[in-house]
Amino acid sequence: MIRFITLLVFALVTANAAAEARIAVLDFELRDLTSLPYTEQEYARTASFKPLLVNALNKLARYELISITQQEQNQANHSPSYLYDHNDAATQLGQAHQVDWVLVTQHAKPSYLFSYLMVHLINVKTGQLAADYKIEMKGNHEKVAEHGINSLAKKIHHSLNSY
Repeated sequence: MIRFITLLVFALVTANAAAEARIAVLDFELRDLTSLPYTEQEYARTASFKPLLVNALNKLARYELISITQQEQNQANHSPSYLYDHNDAATQLGQAHQVDWVLVTQHAKPSYLFSYLMVHLINVKTGQLAADYKIEMKGNHEKVAEHGINSLAKKIHHSLNSY
């Protein structure tokens, strides 16, 4: 019985620690370098990544995931890739929404054969880049995206648990 109570307390403490992390997940920005870039199909595919990532993170832990509107993100993103390249701007956006972490996300597509999910994990308290992730996705099938997003979510979860 004591062992069960100890395990229960440990599980509750672990769950509460994860729930305390407030994370802003930004919309994935498409960076299409192919010969016929920025098609509607690729915009739609890229837009599907954020909900997949939010769902994958929710399955791993009870994070408090904060939504930032596309308009707010666009205002902070002075030019393509600005938030991705400027931790200070991402930090300010995170501070405005009182979050602990910001996930600045990009979908880079250098070829029709493969693309990358690229994410910066910004620690809003320090303003520093805490982690940089690049997940290669070969192909553009839905299952490839799901596998890539799940791999990304696990890496993010691992990083957050190490802080």
